[in-house]
Parts: sequence; C-alpha cells; structure tokens
Amino acid sequence: MKPIGPMMWEHRLIEKMLRLFDGEIEKINENKKVDTVFIDTAVDFIRTYADRTHHGKEEDILFRDLAKKTLSPEHARIMNELIEEHKYARKAVGNLIAAKEKYLTGEDTAQEVISYLKELSRFYPQHIAKEDKHFFFPCMEYFTREEQDAMLLEFYEFDRKMIHEKY
Repeated sequence: MKPIGPMMWEHRLIEKMLRLFDGEIEKINENKKVDTVFIDTAVDFIRTYADRTHHGKEEDILFRDLAKKTLSPEHARIMNELIEEHKYARKAVGNLIAAKEKYLTGEDTAQEVISYLKELSRFYPQHIAKEDKHFFFPCMEYFTREEQDAMLLEFYEFDRKMIHEKY
C-alpha cells in the first residue's frame, strides 16, 4: 500500500464530520441556540484528528521527506499552499472556539458560530480535493518503493503514538 492510502481514508472521515456541520447550522438557525457540546466535539475532532494526526503526518513526515527531493515548481507551490492552508484551518478553528466562548458568557454569537462552521465546511472539501486530486499521487513519484514503505511504517508509528498522547 502507498502511504497516501491511509491519508485518503482519513479524508473520508473528515468529510463525514463536515457533513454534520450542515445539520448543526440548521439547528442553530431554528432554535437560536448553539449546542456547545457539539462545537467542543467538532473542535476536538478537527484539532486532534484532522490537524494533529492527519496534518501532523503530512507536515512532519510527508512534507519533510518531500523537502529533501527536487520538486517540480508546481508540486513545490502546492506543498507550500497546503502548509498555508493548514495554518488557515487552525486560525478558523480558533475563531470558532472564540465565538463559542463568547456565547457561553451570554453574548449572542450564534451567527458568528454559524459563519465559522460554514467557513470550515467550505474550506476542508477544497483542501482535501487539492491533496487527493493534485498532490498525493504525483508526489509519490519522488519516492522509491522502499521509501514509500518506510513512510507508511512511520505513519503507523505516528498514529500509535498519537493514541497515547491523546488518551
């Protein structure tokens, strides 16, 4: 298996979480109330799974190894864009948390929460499509079969350590 296989599976799980955002937005609009437990759960998933685990493997392993290769200008550009997009996602999640925290103090930030949920649900599918359709497969061409196998093992070890870091 190529190391991008598990990365693409992770994308499918992230997409499942994002689909829940639409229903939550409807509930907030109907009830005029924010389900802060849902927001906390969504934030935990995005921070732990999408960012620390998934983006962590990209940044700490895949991108690290790609940085040692001579990339085409297009692939170097895409990799840099992906890094910036990861930073953007972290900021958007921080904004969602801030809006939720203000809501808990009594401020009516329901529409602000909705706007950040929408922002994340628009951002991630585009980000995922860029990786799946324009980056993951072409970037594997820079690695030998042995390098890909070693990367896959490093991904598995990364995941194993993350479980213990979280729990």
